[in-house]
Amino acid sequence: MAGRTICISHATGAEGALVGRTVAERLGFQYVDDEVIAEAAEWGELDPAFVADAERRKPLVARLLGGIAEQSSAPRLPTGDTSRSLPSDADVRHLIRSAVGSFVERGSVVIVAHAASFAVRDGEALRVLVTASPETRAGRIAGERNVDDKQAARLVKEEDAGRAAYLKRFYGVDQELPTHFDLVVNTDVLSAEDATNVILAAV
Repeated sequence: MAGRTICISHATGAEGALVGRTVAERLGFQYVDDEVIAEAAEWGELDPAFVADAERRKPLVARLLGGIAEQSSAPRLPTGDTSRSLPSDADVRHLIRSAVGSFVERGSVVIVAHAASFAVRDGEALRVLVTASPETRAGRIAGERNVDDKQAARLVKEEDAGRAAYLKRFYGVDQELPTHFDLVVNTDVLSAEDATNVILAAV
């Protein structure tokens, strides 16, 4: 088991983070999620929130600076540092991918989210997708976020679209497929505990 990496991708509401944390605890591995952003930000000397936005929203220049970006040939960092230009989305994506690779190299780690399964080479990690039907996921989100069923269904649709856009921007993946993973776990059928046991058996 020494040096083994497990990458867990998950759809919103599929309980992937819970499963990933439990797998890490059972194996005595490091659990990594926000740490990817923190490391990428440290390497780039950037605010972690600035780096995280590259995963979630529209291009950084348009988002952070609005029309100012169109008027300036050298936009600056949000920290006010005028000696450095604002990094491009591509620069920030490279930092995030490199941070994932750094954790993979260290091993004995469960990396959740950040499309880590697409950042590793075949055989370098156990690549797991934790998913469930939109209806099941919406039901969980309604309870967790205290929203009604209609709002929850809309959130699932929006976050699924955001995930698809992320995979396209970061890894050029047009459509996420089961064959991108070594193991697909359906939490419509399995509890988080059962899903954990399936992953541990695969490990």
